[in-house]
Order: sequence, then structure tokens, then C-alpha cells
Amino acid sequence: MTHFIATETLPDEYQQLVKTVRDFAHSVVAPVAARHDAEHSFPYEVVAGMAEMGLFGLPFPEEWGGMGGDYFALCLALEELGKVDQSVAITLEAGVSLGAMPVYRFGTEAQKREWLPQLTSGRALGAFGLTEPGGGSDAGATRTTARLDDGHWVINGSKQFITNSGTDITKLVTITAVTGELDGKKEISSILVPVPTPGLTVEPAYDKVGWRASDTHPLTFTDVRVPERNLLGERGRGYANFLRILDEGRIAIAALSTGAAQGCVDESVKYARQREAFGRPIARHQHIEFTIARMEARAHTARTAYYDAAALMLAGKPFKKQAAIAKLVASEAAMDNARDATQIHGGYGFVNEFPVARHYRDSKILEIGEGTSEVQLMLIAREVGL
Repeated sequence: MTHFIATETLPDEYQQLVKTVRDFAHSVVAPVAARHDAEHSFPYEVVAGMAEMGLFGLPFPEEWGGMGGDYFALCLALEELGKVDQSVAITLEAGVSLGAMPVYRFGTEAQKREWLPQLTSGRALGAFGLTEPGGGSDAGATRTTARLDDGHWVINGSKQFITNSGTDITKLVTITAVTGELDGKKEISSILVPVPTPGLTVEPAYDKVGWRASDTHPLTFTDVRVPERNLLGERGRGYANFLRILDEGRIAIAALSTGAAQGCVDESVKYARQREAFGRPIARHQHIEFTIARMEARAHTARTAYYDAAALMLAGKPFKKQAAIAKLVASEAAMDNARDATQIHGGYGFVNEFPVARHYRDSKILEIGEGTSEVQLMLIAREVGL
């Protein structure tokens, strides 16, 4: 893949995708975003629309029900959705890169046949159960256990902050669990757990500051039994495989963050042209001009970073460092732009019906989820030899 540096230089199929998703975001997502945010309600009608468009199948081959596209196409869609509603964008991101991608990357032929057509069509959502109450950024501190008993894995433990884990269309949770010891260290494997399964409890949803239309729950596993064949990938490779999924996911989160950063620019430009103070539009005040110019520069830098990381990934070249850089730069751009956009809007920026207020609440988690900013800095430092 060529290292594109601007959306306008993309091949026609990518540009058409951007236009299609942008139109959908403004005509379908935007009109209901404030209501779903206020009600903390999952936007089933929007998800159904995304499924009908094939967005959940973007990076998967047609043989598995996908659209035959690539991961960069998914990122472009996430950027457009992120401009309007981060909750909708993260629902797609998690459903694809965290729900379906582990099955596609590491599943057996039988597992792919069973799960991918459901997940790539958007008829079902999958979740990614890695984080635990005592783990946080230390994902290797897994305490959930799975032991073999009469041809079944018996799972006990808990997970937290799991996206798409409690919707009416959630059908699968892929989890990490300790399955033994290897050379004195925890042997961590990944296991497919259908939803519902006896012993799996989806706890009440979190009351979150942002992403309030995104579905997020803690999960409890009490003697959950699933067949031994539900092991995903090699036994003992679960943690390593999930880290690969997170590397890819950071590019997707960077794309979502870029959309949020750009959405704040777009809203600020519109507001600054309309709002008058001291006898003229505030857009004519140099401080406002310079603030918006910096916001645009941040969004552009974030976009360039995730384009670069995606290009390396699709070319089959190492991309861990570039993914971490993209995630760090883009998430900070989203948060900085949300703060500046709120300030430009003044009192209106503190009113939830305005998109910038949602971005202000939503964007903080971008610096936390799928690896905190501190984790990204650690990864970058390691990649440069420190």
C-alpha cells in the first residue's frame, strides 16, 4: 500500500467509502446521538444500518461474509463516525478489531465457519475479555482461570470494562485465562465463550462519563463450562496473540481519535462563523483563528500518523512503534481539541446537546483504553532501544 498523506490522494474505492460513511454519519447517526447519549441507550437502529452497509465486514475476505477490504478501510470509516459520535465508532471498532479479528487471526476453520459470518455481517457482536479488576495496564496479571475437566474448560474469574458485552446481539466473548504454568510462569490461553452460557453473568452496565451510548459491562465467570475445542489459537499463546490484536487496534483507535479531533475543528469553525461578539463574528478574532489553526494541525498530524501505521501493517512490515505513536498523538489531539472547542463555544460548550460537549466527555477515554498514554510511551521507548 502506498503511504498516502491526504484523503484526497486515496484511490477511488477509499474515497467512495469515506463519502458513503460520512453521509451516513450526518444523516443517520448525528440526529440521534444526543438522545442515545442522554438516555445511555445502545443505538440498535444505527448498528443495524452499519451492518446493512457492510461496515462490520470491511477488513475480512468475502468467503467469511466480509467485504473483501482491508484494515485501512475500517480506519477510514471509524474516522468519519468518530467526527459525529464516538459511541457509535467504538461499537464498530470493538465489534471488528476486538470481536471478530481474534477469530479471523487465530481461529480454526471450524471456529471461523461458526462465528465469522455472524460477526462480519453485524447480526452478532463479539467482545474481547482481557482487562481484569486487579490488572489495568498490567494485562499479564491475569487471575481468571480455566482448567480442563472431561473435555471442557471450566472458567472462573472476572473481567471489567468489556465493550459490546451485554447487548441483545452479543453472541461471543473471547477471554484470556490462566490454563497452567510454563517454566514457572503463567500459561495464558484464549478461549471462546458463547453468550449466553450458564455461569457467565453480565453485570450491570457502568455509569460512564463518556461513550454513554456504548455498551460496557463487568463480566463474572462462575464454573463456566465450554468445550475444549473452544481454545482459540495455541494453548499458552493467548496473551501474545491478544497483544497482536491490541497493536492493530491502536491504529483503529487512532483513526477514531482523529475523527474526534477533526469533528471538534469542524464544529468550532461553524460556531465561530455564526457567533458574534463585540460587533463581529468571533472567527475574526485572531485568538480564535490561531486556536482553530492549532486544532487543525493536531488533527492533520494524527491522520498522517495513523495512515503511516496502517500502511506499514498492510505491507506486512513491523508497525508496533508507529501504532503506538499514532495512538498517543491522535488520542492527545482529540482531548486537546475537545478542550479548545469547548472553550471556543463558551457556555454552549458546556451543554450536552452540542457535539463538542460530548467530545469533551468522550475523548478522555481515548488516552486510557487499548493502552494508556503511558503504555504507548513505554512501547515507543522500547522500540527505539531504551
